[in-house]
Amino acid sequence: MGGQKRPWDADDNSPSEESTTTHHRDHGGHGAPSPTLPPRVPVRPQPPPEPGVKADGYYRQLYASEPDFRQLAREDAQFKALLRGGNLDFNEPEAVMQLTKTLLNAHFGLKVELPKDRLCPPVPNRHNYILWLKDLLDSSSYDEPGRKLTGLDIGTGASCIYPLLSCTQRDWSFIATDIDDESLTYAKNNVARNNFQHRIQILPRLATDPLLPLDAVTTATTIDFVMTNPPFYESEADMVASAQNKSRPPFTACTGSPTEMVTPGGEVAFVRRILDESLAARDKVRWYSSMLGKQSSLETLVAALRDKGVGNYAVAEFVQGNRTRRWAIAWSFAPMRPSAGAARGLKGEKWKKILPPPLDAEVATVPLEQGVGKMGDRVDELMCSLELVSWAWDKQKLRGVGRAPENVWSRSWRRKKVALQRGGIFDGVVKAMIDGSGPCAFGFEIDLDIKRAGMTVRCCWREGHDASLFESFCGFLRTRLAAQHGS
Repeated sequence: MGGQKRPWDADDNSPSEESTTTHHRDHGGHGAPSPTLPPRVPVRPQPPPEPGVKADGYYRQLYASEPDFRQLAREDAQFKALLRGGNLDFNEPEAVMQLTKTLLNAHFGLKVELPKDRLCPPVPNRHNYILWLKDLLDSSSYDEPGRKLTGLDIGTGASCIYPLLSCTQRDWSFIATDIDDESLTYAKNNVARNNFQHRIQILPRLATDPLLPLDAVTTATTIDFVMTNPPFYESEADMVASAQNKSRPPFTACTGSPTEMVTPGGEVAFVRRILDESLAARDKVRWYSSMLGKQSSLETLVAALRDKGVGNYAVAEFVQGNRTRRWAIAWSFAPMRPSAGAARGLKGEKWKKILPPPLDAEVATVPLEQGVGKMGDRVDELMCSLELVSWAWDKQKLRGVGRAPENVWSRSWRRKKVALQRGGIFDGVVKAMIDGSGPCAFGFEIDLDIKRAGMTVRCCWREGHDASLFESFCGFLRTRLAAQHGS
């Protein structure tokens, strides 16, 4: 059979609900480039850099455009042997498997072996999930990006692809679970093959076990995040019906086992199990997350989070090429908020109903003639006038981070302050705030964005569970900065 003339990122094993825009967990199908691709200037791929924040630029640009199959063939003789006229036959499992192995080696320095009777993961969309998690975790902490973290990968599969991709990019460690003996054996071997035994623990589980293996994790281990890419077919009949509704041949290069492709209730039921377990575990894990293959699943799960009173959550859409789309959801019981880019990663009017609350706002625009330094001093002085838990202004970065015990900018606080002073206990309350022994209800960041048109003052919500505090604080900044600008 000849090479398939379709986008290289296409995936033949997604549900029929979004048959032109979604894909399935680990169902092969990287897709193929057009047979009329123009020749490219040979450029030898750069070796993957050392793990860390400095390497993020390299990994972020991977798959921004489709991989050059001809260049990959120059680097990998096994891949070259499977090309026909510069194309790959995506109906051939061996070809799909070799593409995965070639991409992992060329772009990440990873060597893996994969069984013929288990799912073969498309690399680019798996990589997109990791990129999003890095943004989510980096932005929801006051610490500098790049710190050591521990993740839990539920259903790691034979490839163990998520832990391997993650450990290549960051100084992370993993607990990787699975219920399939063959997948566990291959996963262990792939970890050892890449010398990650000290950072990736393969943990066998039973189908009847909780999905969160907190019973098997030592008390000294802190799990920073959970990730999973569950099978989303509800039954084998559902899987067959989905394939029959497609215009492309069914199950292209799909060799997965039933446990990898089918779960009772589909992906929604699987993630609901994690949600139910997270309600008991709560902040034993910082972030719980899942990648999804159906847009409807995302909408259903956001409704479930809201129903359970979980207000700190994030949603995203991953678009690979022109067709393949995935969605992701994450939630946390901790007060730290991610960036707007990580939390509200869905574009378009149709998504507004499921987005989390706004996390940043423009509070002032000032002409450059006012002076950048002068504007920064105004912001700094205004914050220093408040009874904050902490405030630090960086004059070089034009950025400040603060934490407040409550709405200390409001009239109600001023009335409370007078009452505390009359009672002779105000100094003690303020001391508790400053030394950190008091509670923190709201954390924020203020940035000056300098452009030719002027200076924009932006406020970002960094910490807290109460969106009304963020809205109130932004209103306070608008009023005070406008008054100072007009004076």
